[in-house]
Amino acid sequence: MTTRLRRAIENRDFVVTAEVAPPKGGDPTKMLRMAKLLGDRVHGVNVTDGSRAVMRMSSIAASTLLLQNGIDPIFQVACRDRNVIGLQADLMGAHALGLRNVLALTGDPVKAGDHPKAKAVFDLESVRLLKLITKLNNGQDFNDKKMPDGPLDLFPGGAVDPQLKSWYTIESRFARKVEAGAQFFQSQMITDFQRLEEFMNRVASQYDVPVFAGIFLLKSAKNAQFINRCVPGAQIPDAIIERLAQAENPLEEGLKIAAEQVKIAKNLCHGVHMMAVKKEDLIPQILDLADVSIQISTAPALV
Repeated sequence: MTTRLRRAIENRDFVVTAEVAPPKGGDPTKMLRMAKLLGDRVHGVNVTDGSRAVMRMSSIAASTLLLQNGIDPIFQVACRDRNVIGLQADLMGAHALGLRNVLALTGDPVKAGDHPKAKAVFDLESVRLLKLITKLNNGQDFNDKKMPDGPLDLFPGGAVDPQLKSWYTIESRFARKVEAGAQFFQSQMITDFQRLEEFMNRVASQYDVPVFAGIFLLKSAKNAQFINRCVPGAQIPDAIIERLAQAENPLEEGLKIAAEQVKIAKNLCHGVHMMAVKKEDLIPQILDLADVSIQISTAPALV
């Protein structure tokens, strides 16, 4: 089965993905409404897996709901909450439910979230999870035993943070993830585009694997300050925070900033990954401001 995302990558199109959060409760109505607004503007919709270690509906369950509604999901899997048995069980279950695109993550630390006394597992981290997915796709389990009921057919991706201080860490982890089987990369939120350009020239150019720049909609100066304080790795510059603070309409200014960033990313990398927490319905407006239009089938996947 070839997903919309996989076709776009194979065709070397400029790829647009976006992110939605699963519900914190049993009613997926809002998530589905937001995802449907994105359906014909993106190649895939990420469903987070306990982002910031905050408890929400299962990424696999929420992704299945999206798939049932004609939306091509990218289900995230974090190593934080499952041992290697649980990870394999979930990946097999996801495949059986028709999910194919998967983003392999280590997971944010438990202490960052809303259940700080929960026990973290971390049997694996993202590189070893990618290796596990490759094994399962080849019909072998974690212990290199043949799976009697057939291999999986998952399309795995990884995360990358070009803004880390250590070039050695960036280069090493990127190379290891490619070797482990990553077919695409979505970056953390990018605010330093000079650094992104250097990363693309210095690291990504050595591999035939696409990179999508993370673009985050900032709703206000207060929102930006919260993200810097509470989101691991966030580095929103003072200049952007001041621009939001001085704006007559901070949300409108945030839309302009995000669109400007999309335009820059178009000249640097292979796509963008759009994040607009609780304002996913504004992502099409950002894409319009950035003159990004993509032609895609309305079907989520073709065999």
